[in-house]
Amino acid sequence: MDPTADLLSDPDRWLSESLWFNATAANASDVYVPLMSPVINKTINISLILVLTIVMVSMGCTMEVSKIKHHMMKPKGVAIAALAQYGVMPLTAFCLAKAFQLSEIRAVVVLICGCCPGGSLSNILALAIRGDMNLSIVMTCCSTVLALGMMPLLLYVYCQGFPELRNAVPYVEIIVALVMILIPCGVGILINYYRPQYSKTITKAGIIILTIAVLGIATLTSIGVGGSILNVLAPPLMAVGALMPLVGYTFGYVISALFRLKRSECRTVAMETGCQNIQLCSTILKVAFPQALIGPLFLFPIVYGSIQLIEAGVLIVLFRGHQWFTRKEKETYQKAETGEKTEDPPKETP
Repeated sequence: MDPTADLLSDPDRWLSESLWFNATAANASDVYVPLMSPVINKTINISLILVLTIVMVSMGCTMEVSKIKHHMMKPKGVAIAALAQYGVMPLTAFCLAKAFQLSEIRAVVVLICGCCPGGSLSNILALAIRGDMNLSIVMTCCSTVLALGMMPLLLYVYCQGFPELRNAVPYVEIIVALVMILIPCGVGILINYYRPQYSKTITKAGIIILTIAVLGIATLTSIGVGGSILNVLAPPLMAVGALMPLVGYTFGYVISALFRLKRSECRTVAMETGCQNIQLCSTILKVAFPQALIGPLFLFPIVYGSIQLIEAGVLIVLFRGHQWFTRKEKETYQKAETGEKTEDPPKETP
C-alpha cells in the first residue's frame, strides 16, 4: 500500500507516519510542533482570507481594461513573462529543494512558493525601477489567472521528483483557493472601470491593511507555536529564500533580453519573475494544509517576501545610481561639446 495515500484524509496518521514526522538527525527540525489553540488558529485563518481578499481587490483596482486589451493584442511581452514566471521559478524551487535536501514538508512549502503567480509588490518595484507599468499590471493579472491551471499542474509535475509527495498535495483545496482570489480581483477591475475615483483610495488601504496584518499574524503565530517558529528561520530555508528571488530577477531579465524586448520591459519582466504572491502562498499553506502538518511553515513566504524586497531594493539602488552617473557624464560631455562649438575661432590679422 502507498503510505502517503491517506495522509490528508486521516489526521491521526500525520503524527504516527515516519514519512512526515521522524526523529532522525536529518529531519530533527520537522518533528511535530505543538498545535495552536483553536481560537488562535481560526483567527489566523480568517485574517489571512480577509486580508488576501482586500489585497486582491486593491490589485484589481490598478488594472485597466483598455490596457489589458492593448497587451492582449500584442502579447509578446506577456508571453515571455509567463514563460519566465512558470518556467524559471518552479524549476528553481525544485532544484534548490533537491540541492539543500529539504524534508518533504519543507519541499512542499518551497514548491508552492515557486509555483505561485506574481504579486502586487512587483508593480511597485517595476515603478521604482522605471519599468513598463502597463506591462507589469497586465502580467500580474495574467499570471494570476493562469495560476488556476498552471499551479496544480506544476505541483503535480515537480512532486514526481519527490515520491513521498505524489499523493499528499491537496490539489482540490489549492484550486478552490485560487478561484476565490480571482473573484475579488475581478471585483477590483470592475470598481476601477465603473468607479475609478475610488481606486486609489482602495489601493492605498490595501497596502496599509497588508502591512498591519503581516505584523499581527506573525505575532499571533509566535504566541500560538512558541519557539517552534524558529523552524522557518532554519539555515536551509533562509538560503532557499535568498537564492530563489535572485535567480528569478536574473533569468527574467536575461530571457526577455534574448527575445529583444525593450530595456524597460526587460526590467519589468525581471521584477515580475522574481516577486511571488506571498499573500496567496501563505493563505494556501495555512488553509489547504492541516496545522499539525504545516506548523509555522506557512510563514516562510513572509520570510521570502522580505528577502525578495531587500534584493529588489539593492537592484533598484544600483540601477538608479547607474542612471545618475550616466546622466552626469552625458551632461558634462554635452557641456564641453557645446562650449567648443560656441567658442569663436581667432581672426587672422591682415
